[in-house]
Amino acid sequence: MPDRVLITGASGFVGSAVARAVQQRGYHVRILVRPSSPRRNLDGLDAEIVEGDMRDQACVSRALEGVRYLFHVAADYRLWARDPGEIERNNLEGTGAVMRAALAHHVERVVYTSSVATLRVGPSTIAATEDEPVAVHEAIGAYKRSKVLAERLVEQMATRCGLPAVIVNPSTPIGVRDIRPTPTGRIIIEAATGKMPAFVDTGLNLVNVEDVALGHLLALEHGRIGERYILGGDNVTLQHLLGEIAEMTGRRAPRMKLPVWPLYPLARTAEAVARLTGKEPFVTVDGLKMSENRMFFSSAKAERDLGYRPGPHLPALRAALEWFGREGYLR
Repeated sequence: MPDRVLITGASGFVGSAVARAVQQRGYHVRILVRPSSPRRNLDGLDAEIVEGDMRDQACVSRALEGVRYLFHVAADYRLWARDPGEIERNNLEGTGAVMRAALAHHVERVVYTSSVATLRVGPSTIAATEDEPVAVHEAIGAYKRSKVLAERLVEQMATRCGLPAVIVNPSTPIGVRDIRPTPTGRIIIEAATGKMPAFVDTGLNLVNVEDVALGHLLALEHGRIGERYILGGDNVTLQHLLGEIAEMTGRRAPRMKLPVWPLYPLARTAEAVARLTGKEPFVTVDGLKMSENRMFFSSAKAERDLGYRPGPHLPALRAALEWFGREGYLR
């Protein structure tokens, strides 16, 4: 019988890619999914489904019965919420419950999906590495703070409790099955539908979500316990990304560069409206604060130690646009 692997977050963007990569490797896939989670990303996946919440340690414990390896991918990836504490509770309490259950069941190996949000970046074009983690008080917004706290918890459990965890830090995945969509997916959709007439001077690191998934497997097979590995791709300015989207969609690329500071009143207004409607605003105060830095990263450590080899981002961007088009996001 193939080894059984539990994956949390498999109904999401990155998690579904990880589940498919794990299945293709020949493992028996078991997934933990909330009863209310959409199941579209599970279509075509031959997996054993266990319903439950990652914050419920007893539920996670049942899902871990007979499991050899664990991929904890599930996360609350929102840059805004009516109750910011909800994001922190989901990511920190959920990670704690999953890791404690993994210890109790003597799981042989854990791959924990963190984020480059836990690493320090600056306004320059210098690519950040794993060597400069962000302190909790430096983290911008509830999401980043929650991921910093959760990553520190995993590190402490690896050091003090013997948790056999390897940490991966994906940068900005793009590609198919971004059903929510992610903040970056929303940028792609807005640009493709002609709703981004201007841009701010920022940058991001783009990587095919399928390369990120393979990076998770490489971390399982070759990663060192307690170490973190950036799973990134190409460093690209936002202006360059919008130009690529314009070329692929036959639109005119935006040419107006805006300073960040005049946008803060707009973001505060958008958040006030969102608190009334419950609909996540496109522009947020935390998002603007992040955009003041260029979120460039280096995957050199993962390439050296894991054999990670990400491809160029353009095919993934094209695949994302085609998928968004087929699924009706570009109407």
